[in-house]
This record gives sequence, structure tokens and C-alpha cells, in this order.
Amino acid sequence: MTRLFICIFAMLALTACTSDDRGLRVLAGSGAGPDEFSVMPMAPLVMPTDTANLPSPTPGAGNRADPAPLADAVVALGGNANALVPNGVPVRDGALVNAAGRNGVDPAIRQTLASEDAAFRNRRSRFGLFRGRDRYFRVYARQALDAYAELTRFRNAGVATPSAPPQ
Repeated sequence: MTRLFICIFAMLALTACTSDDRGLRVLAGSGAGPDEFSVMPMAPLVMPTDTANLPSPTPGAGNRADPAPLADAVVALGGNANALVPNGVPVRDGALVNAAGRNGVDPAIRQTLASEDAAFRNRRSRFGLFRGRDRYFRVYARQALDAYAELTRFRNAGVATPSAPPQ
């Protein structure tokens, strides 16, 4: 019986001594090889025809030779690359943005949410014995929506809902 308690205590002590801070997501792949998707070709340099009327540099503006794969994909699919500008709001979304910001907008909302989420994950993983397992969905289970329960609730309230796949 004493051996059993010593073994259990040794296992608990060893699991508590880990310093592996991989977070909730455990993604295998410890190789330090190159990432072939991180290499993007640069756009060719273009010499302007008239060098006397060059535009003045704009601080913070992007370089025309820098690759823009998202904008290139949008243009290739027939869209407008200016819709990807983060500060520009398309005209059709102006009413939505105004309604969402009617009570004020916190400019540091991303940093606030990131710090609150980090504190939440830290509280939830403090007593986790099995840190090497993927616990993402288990930790956030209380915050997840049940899509079918919401679908039933909306249908019972008389809201027109699209069809959904069977459970």
C-alpha cells in the first residue's frame, strides 16, 4: 500500500514539474525546417516614365513592390482590392458599423480581450495534470453555443431559419 502512495506521489510530482508552455493547442511538428509557404516573390520593379513628377513618400504607406497575395486573389476573382483596407469601411457596411459603435468603441479591445483570454487559459491550466493533451475544446466548452439548440429556439420563436444538416 505504501508503494502505491509513493508511486502516485512521484507521478504527481513529475507532472507538476513540467515547464512546457505550449498552451491549449498541441500541434505536433518540432522540426525546424523551412516553411515553403512563407516565401513570396516580390513584384517586379517598374521605372516610371516621367521622373520629374514622382509622388512624395507617404509615411506608413505600403511599397508597391511588396507582395499582396490577398489583394491579388481578390482582384483575380473579380473583386475590389480596396475592400481589404483595414480602416476603410465599404459604403454598404457603413450603417452596420455605425450601429455597432453607437455606445462607443474601445480602441484597445483586441489587447483587452487577449489579456483576459490569457488569464482565463492560465486559470484553467493551472491544475491540469495532462498538459500534453489538446484541451482547447474542453476548456472553452462552457462558452460554446449549441447550434441545434439555438436553431430550435429560433424556430420556436417564429424566426425564419434556413435548413440545417441533421444531427
